[in-house]
Amino acid sequence: MAIETWVYYFLAVLVLTASPGPSSLLCMTKAVQSGFKLSVFTALGSLTAISTILTLSFTGLGVIIASSEVVFNIIKWTGAAYLIYLGWQSLRSSQQSYDQLSSEDTHSKGTNKQHFLSGFIVGASNPKAILFFTALFPQFIDPALALMPQFIVFATTFAVMELSWLLLYAYLGAKSSNWLFAQGRAKIFNRVTGGVFISAGALLSTTSRT
Repeated sequence: MAIETWVYYFLAVLVLTASPGPSSLLCMTKAVQSGFKLSVFTALGSLTAISTILTLSFTGLGVIIASSEVVFNIIKWTGAAYLIYLGWQSLRSSQQSYDQLSSEDTHSKGTNKQHFLSGFIVGASNPKAILFFTALFPQFIDPALALMPQFIVFATTFAVMELSWLLLYAYLGAKSSNWLFAQGRAKIFNRVTGGVFISAGALLSTTSRT
């Protein structure tokens, strides 16, 4: 693989992973509500889902999924419905303030498995990722070279970039929680994030295969 090819791929992945989206917003929200440590599992769940989509696209299954109207719509509407559900949960929350998390009450904020699953659902139910990777990989893969080494390089590059940005968003959320501990600010945060989640779900529902 030519170094120039990897550099171009790196720049494309940098734009993709750095851009804020449902997964980064979810990681930031989880960090505010449950602490940075638990938000790491949200990030890992999202990374697992996106990496699976990346692998499917590489093997050619991504093309089949992207070209199937039924499968594409199931993924699209599942993602949209879940984001709207998260938004509705935030909007209807009556919480007025956040408390400093201690080791005793961290468990009440959800288990590692629950946070991982939440991240996985949001990451896996984004049809835009399928379309992106289906269109992205053919541009960088050299069919004259061994495919597996190329996949390992591309997948590792993406995984490192994606996890780094998700953890950065989570870290920023955890840091902003100090400001959010003031009385009444939790309500403001829930209203804002609720509106953003619902908007993201509505926008996702308009995604088409074309």
